[in-house]
Amino acid sequence: ASGDGTVAERPGDARTHPGLPPDMLRPGAVVVTMPTDLAHGGDPRQWWQYRPGASWRQPGGPGSDIKGHDAFPVVAVTIEDARAYARWKGHDLPSEAEWEWAARGGQGLVPGTTTQPQQANTWQGFFPLKNAATDGFAGVAPVGCFPANGYGLHDMIGNVWELTQDAYLPFHGDNTPPDQSPVPHRPGQVAGQRVIKGGSYLCAPNYCMRYRAGARQPQDDDLATSHLGFRTILRDTGPVAAQPEKP
Repeated sequence: ASGDGTVAERPGDARTHPGLPPDMLRPGAVVVTMPTDLAHGGDPRQWWQYRPGASWRQPGGPGSDIKGHDAFPVVAVTIEDARAYARWKGHDLPSEAEWEWAARGGQGLVPGTTTQPQQANTWQGFFPLKNAATDGFAGVAPVGCFPANGYGLHDMIGNVWELTQDAYLPFHGDNTPPDQSPVPHRPGQVAGQRVIKGGSYLCAPNYCMRYRAGARQPQDDDLATSHLGFRTILRDTGPVAAQPEKP
């Protein structure tokens, strides 16, 4: 995202997270590590771990890599990283409303609106102890392994969460246009949050359950995780103005 790499590849800012342990200020990302038992009940720290050295290049931490994973979605990125890539490509990030419109694929209801979808990469079994992987994948899947929706888009539901440009508000602001909802981050301010959509391969009937187009969740602006990515959109700039004919 900058000359210093992505957010996960740079040290954290203690001013943004006062009181955070020094180890969590080292460059890194949060990765999922499946426990063998639930000794501490439903405490998510049993399956989420901040791992120094984890990044989009090493999504599982030191020792992992992305060789042979060209078809996989990028993960361990933040809103800053996603915006930088979109700008480089001449694209943009979708608003929450744009993302949801695209996810519905022209239909009022989509798989996963009320029940766990069968044609998406989600968790089958009791999370986090058993994943039957009946969809063929126990983790992140390559893009396009499941049928596209009515607009030809793959993996709008499941696989990895996707960032939107909208700041997270507990309730949808009916009078707040999407392009006005992001709240700029100021130095010394606690990191803001973005709306993420679509759920991930970790969503199960007993955990998360956000494998539907209308579901939403907040994500800290400076926190990279191993189940979060993004997609970009190319905006229509409108018809080209007619050129006057030469005399």
